[in-house]
Amino acid sequence: MGKIAQGILGGLSGKVGNIVGGSWKGIDYIRIKPSSVANPRTEGQVNQRNKFTITLEYLQATSDFIKIGYKSFAVKKTEFNAAMSYVLNNAVGGIAPNFTIDYSLALLSRGSLSSVLNGSTDLATPGQVTFEWNDNSAEGNANVTDKAMVLVYNPSKKESISILDGADRTVGSQMVTIPNTYAGDTVELFMAFVSADGTQVSNSVYLGSGTAA
Repeated sequence: MGKIAQGILGGLSGKVGNIVGGSWKGIDYIRIKPSSVANPRTEGQVNQRNKFTITLEYLQATSDFIKIGYKSFAVKKTEFNAAMSYVLNNAVGGIAPNFTIDYSLALLSRGSLSSVLNGSTDLATPGQVTFEWNDNSAEGNANVTDKAMVLVYNPSKKESISILDGADRTVGSQMVTIPNTYAGDTVELFMAFVSADGTQVSNSVYLGSGTAA
């Protein structure tokens, strides 16, 4: 039997249902253990498993972005687990069993650096997504050398394409090349900024969805 010492994602040791937790070098980790469909589950267990499943799919596909975006929250836990906790608690909605992720709330980056101003995207060119924003380097704690972090998430393929050390904040645009196989797929678009030394990040901004050309 497992026990939860600090809430659903903190201090989990052993197994609770099909959720397995432990600690390695002082860092908590979690995973879902596959189980037979013949094994009876309560409605609550099924719902929790469904929430975990869709959140895992989303975060596994965007894990490189998360490693930077949740770096400051990786205290006795991984960046991935910090993101898992946040998304589960703030961005999973819908009616059981058809839970969904609200991408506008499912932050891939969390921090106090000045965020994106008037971000937008252009998907008109085949094989490309262009991210654009206004230069706000003179405002707040922004800096002219802050780098754009942009991400194109393809839910149907459960993968993403990202640039994590992109154009300076002052440039105002960053192009991402996407595979030809994305053509016709709905993609979800995200952006944030990271300081040049990597110590600060902004909250990520969801720029909506579009159809890849």
